Amino acid sequence: MVMPALSEASAARDSSPQETEYRPAEPIDVTRAVAFQQRGAHDPAQISAAGVIWRVSRTPQGVATLAMRVQRQRVQAAAWGPGAGWVLDQLPGLCGGRDDPDGFDPSAHPLVAAAHHRFPALRLGRTDLVFDALASAVFEQKVTGLQAFGAWRWILTRFGERAPGPTPRAMFAPPADWQRIPSWSWHRAGVEPPQSRTVTAAARRRSSLERAVTAMTGDADAIDRLLTSLPGVGAWTSAEARIRAFGDPDAVSVGDYHLAHEVGFALTGHRVDDDEMVELLAPWAGHRQRVIRLLGLSGVHEPRRGARLHPEDHRSR
Repeated sequence: MVMPALSEASAARDSSPQETEYRPAEPIDVTRAVAFQQRGAHDPAQISAAGVIWRVSRTPQGVATLAMRVQRQRVQAAAWGPGAGWVLDQLPGLCGGRDDPDGFDPSAHPLVAAAHHRFPALRLGRTDLVFDALASAVFEQKVTGLQAFGAWRWILTRFGERAPGPTPRAMFAPPADWQRIPSWSWHRAGVEPPQSRTVTAAARRRSSLERAVTAMTGDADAIDRLLTSLPGVGAWTSAEARIRAFGDPDAVSVGDYHLAHEVGFALTGHRVDDDEMVELLAPWAGHRQRVIRLLGLSGVHEPRRGARLHPEDHRSR
């Protein structure tokens, strides 16, 4: 894989990468599957530069940097750091290659059918990193995306671990010890106390949580019950974590500020509430997240007439 040229100093600092090539058995939209994992335009853990997607993860084997060049029928990948082997083994899942659309019938609604016809290669990627998926979802509870992404960037750049390898700019893996982040740092990042308490409480149980989820692999309902048993984790946060970590094709983020309105408008032409959204999505049980993604790509969106969620900054209180 041809990576950007390194200076002599950085070449001496960074060890040679492990490399692999992934060739999906059928066409899949790798770029869109991986881009879904990026937390805003300035995510310190994932960026795109000069045609290469760079991603930094804290894997079970340690921190790893993954560089991916997506081509028409293959993905060239290189990885640095102690977790390099792990991220290369997980590459097909990240790219959407483990997502199985069998049984999905888009014909129940013409807009879904049309979107599926336009985007037949849409797949749901997965990171298999449950705690980091959970933490990022907690950051996004009850705030705007702009606030959440800014807080994520602030915490990772100060408490995360510097990415190994020749990244195009400074990148950072999520922290190893979330529970050791002092309260004033959460405050400066703009994370409200309920969210910081949720992350730190979950971090204290991280090892047992990850072991339990591993034992439940493939049982989305069991994982949902486990996640929602954690203080501060509700249905929305659990769904978001399962979508990011496992590419759950049926997860629905009930309680989202905009989602029910968008789904309702796309499918009926008017707003609906959460209960009505769940009813509308019922014909696609098992693939409801897939339908939500397709509706997002359909180009049909509710006109912005009402009030937007107004950013609130608790730091001045």
